[in-house]
Amino acid sequence: MRRAIFPGSFDPLTNGHLDIIKRSLPLFDEIIIAVLNNPEKKPLFSVEERCVMIREILPEIENDKCRLTVDSFEGLTADFAKRSGANAIVRGIRAISDYEYELRMALMNRRLEPTIETVFLMAAEEYSYVSSNLMKQVFMLGGRVEGLVPELVEAKMREKLQ
Repeated sequence: MRRAIFPGSFDPLTNGHLDIIKRSLPLFDEIIIAVLNNPEKKPLFSVEERCVMIREILPEIENDKCRLTVDSFEGLTADFAKRSGANAIVRGIRAISDYEYELRMALMNRRLEPTIETVFLMAAEEYSYVSSNLMKQVFMLGGRVEGLVPELVEAKMREKLQ
């Protein structure tokens, strides 16, 4: 079985994340969307809220060959991947700056768990500038994020602001 994890904070989940998930489907039998609980960050949504939103959105992805699940973790990505029985870690790359950071992380993950490969997918052009942090900043300042985050996520962001 080809199992991958797609780790991230997903605070919030963006259409860029969904694009990477969709394009990963033909590559794996199972993908675990791995929501990182990073106590150093100040999240808009709790880990539980993020997991629930992702679980609600995943059925909208057309898929009949790859199993999609959601889990959360703390600590090292390589450790979570090993515990999950994953063969690969999926990462999206938007720009050169992402590549430099992701390369360092992939090399460290390879050192920690040599049997787990990192698979890089380039972001679709229309999402190449979209990040969770940027979506939060724009939204908090009254900007529009429609088309950049799923409708459910935008509605939950509005609820958080009220």
